Amino acid sequence: MSDSTPVPHAPRAERQSINYCPYCSEETLFPLEGGGWECRSCRRAFAVTFKGLVAPGHGGVA
Repeated sequence: MSDSTPVPHAPRAERQSINYCPYCSEETLFPLEGGGWECRSCRRAFAVTFKGLVAPGHGGVA
């Protein structure tokens, strides 16, 4: 008997990381403890979050 209910998963470390700072476009990014990124060029710290998938033909988050 197979249940089709999706099973939540923990965040995966092998997901694509960001390559450029969104503020200064430099590549001097280092992960912060507890999540987020530190840019050592402009000294800003930021986080990137996934909000969801956009439904076809819909302008908002699904």
